[in-house]
Parts: sequence; C-alpha cells; structure tokens
Amino acid sequence: MTELTLSGTVVYGDEFEERAGYVVIEEGDIKEIGEGQIESAVEGIIIPSFVNAHTHIGDSVAKEPDIMPLKNLVGPGGYKHKILGETAHDALVSAMSDAITDIFATGTQMFADFREGGILGLQALEEAFNLAGGREKLSMKSFGRMTEKAKRSDEDINGLFEFEAVDGIGLSSVADYPQAELIFLAEETKRRGKMFALHAGERNADDISGAIELEPDFIVHLIHASPHDFKRMHDMDIGSVVCIRSNLVTGMGLPPLLQMLESGLAVGVGTDNVMLNSPNMFSELEFIAKIFRLDEREVLKMCTLNSAKILNEGKFTGSIAEGKKANLLVIKNDTPNMRNVRNPIRGVVRRATRDDIAAIIKEGIIVKLGC
Repeated sequence: MTELTLSGTVVYGDEFEERAGYVVIEEGDIKEIGEGQIESAVEGIIIPSFVNAHTHIGDSVAKEPDIMPLKNLVGPGGYKHKILGETAHDALVSAMSDAITDIFATGTQMFADFREGGILGLQALEEAFNLAGGREKLSMKSFGRMTEKAKRSDEDINGLFEFEAVDGIGLSSVADYPQAELIFLAEETKRRGKMFALHAGERNADDISGAIELEPDFIVHLIHASPHDFKRMHDMDIGSVVCIRSNLVTGMGLPPLLQMLESGLAVGVGTDNVMLNSPNMFSELEFIAKIFRLDEREVLKMCTLNSAKILNEGKFTGSIAEGKKANLLVIKNDTPNMRNVRNPIRGVVRRATRDDIAAIIKEGIIVKLGC
C-alpha cells in the first residue's frame, strides 16, 4: 500500500479554509485530513494543483509576435494560422512539448487545449504530450476542430470524434462559421458525449448571443458580455473562462469579472495563446488578484476547483477533500520570497512563483521536488 503524508497549512475543502495540519494520501487518493503536527515527507502550504482551463500551445512556435489587430493575429487566415501552416510537424511537436514541460513546472495538474489543424493537429498534440512525459506528470483535455478546408466534412468530423484522446470540440467565434454548421457541430458533439466550447465576446459583443444559443459547456473571454448574458449562461449551466493576461496583451480590454461572479457563474481561468503569454498560472493568480482586488481565496478557487468543474473534473480534483484524487501543490514557506508571509493563501496568490514549489503531487506520487 502506497502512502504519503504532507504537513503544514492545508487549504481544505471546497471553501478553501486554512487549517494547520496534515494530509494523508493512500493509493492516489486523499484518505485523511487532520489537525496537528506529524512527521511528513514534505512540509509547506498545501493547495490543489492548478487547472488551466484554456490554452493554445500550438502557437508556441511563434512567441512574442509584433503588435497587430487581433483579427490579423489569430483570426482565420491570420498570422498565427499562417505560421502553423508553414511549420514542420517535428518542429511543432517540439515546441508544444516545451510548452507542456513549462505548464507542469509551474504547478498545473490539468490543462485544456484548443487545438487547430484537424486530426493532424490532435495527433501532434498527443505526440508532444508523450514527448514531455505528460502522462506521468499531469492531465490534458484536448479540444479539436476541423481544418478550414474540411469544414462540415463527415470524414473529418468522424475522424475527430474517433480520435481516442479528444475530449471535445473547441471553436473560434461563431462569426467564423455558417450557422447551420455551428448547430450541427454542437448537436453532434453532445450526441457523442463530448464537450463543446467556443470563444465569444473577445472583439465585440456581436457573437455572444449566438454562442449562448448553442448551449456550450463553457465560453472563453466574454470581455464585452452583459449581466443579461451572464444570467442566461447561469440559467443554462454554461461556464465561463477568463484569460486576463491575454486580454491585456491584445488590448481588447478586461472582462466584467465581478459581474460574472456576482451572477453565480462558474468562472475558470486560462492562460490562452502561448505566443502571447507563458502558461504560468502563478502569473494569472497575481494579475487577477491585483487588478480586480478580489478575495485571494476566490482567485485561488478560480484557478483550481472552478476550472476543474468547468472541465467536468470537479468531483475528482480541484480541492483538498477526503476521497478526491491527490493532485496537490506544496508551496515552501521558508524561501526569501515566502518567509514572513502572514496570510498563506494571500501569499500564494499574490507572490508565489515556481521557485517556491516544494513538491508537485499527481495522484499521490511526488512527480517533482523543489530545489
């Protein structure tokens, strides 16, 4: 029987309460959470590992491009898609593997990637995941989409859904597709028991209503959404994913995050395009906390439990509770950066970095120890 004990400050339960104590892990699951000091393998601030609910790691082949309008940068036929079309398969896989390595090194246990390029794009993502040793370190949700040339092709659609590792379909704006095709894709995705998600409200509000009408599992960005939109989403159980650093880089503005939360929406967090941002959830935590001045506990939940719920994994991971998978991050409290922090959750959210990681645990196994 494999058992592991951690101790220190435990961020406990779905309400993320601070508790001085310990966590006992057995056969990959959290068996016991208790109070008091006991001998342990690792000590520190024990939090759930991060869940990055939205990435585009394929564009890691073209980091830090010139400033240009968003449509020219990532729209159909734009800079990003031209680069992806010109990049050799092996180079693409290598760049994505580097991105996955970075995702893991910064404490993320699960990430959801919107992968362009049809079946070949999904195959490249799977190769990159394996090359980075992903299966032993973290989990991935892959959202595919058809190529521009193969839109509405039955062969291409069947191939996407039959690809073993695909978790769903992740589309760009509804403005990029004929309405009949969108309806077909949404219905077919749900019929096959997969997740359906898309972007909306990034450039303007024109595509938000159309996106909501498709009843996706979640919508990304929503910069220009209204309280009415959030109420509709809440009533239809549609999650939202915000990408704050990405929005700052593209100059599109910031989403009305406080209104989202007040509406009761499930709000998760993603780092978006690797060409614009590192996939570092520590940075996302800090930006959200300092820009929106939210309670740090709420920010940490957005980057862990909320994102896990949006990806249909909240029953298994995203918080520290008995019976859940032990996907955990232990933060040192004795580094020059973290020493003298008086509020552990606030310290993690506002200042912790990859250099403060004591250990990363995936399903009860220590997969990384800090220096």
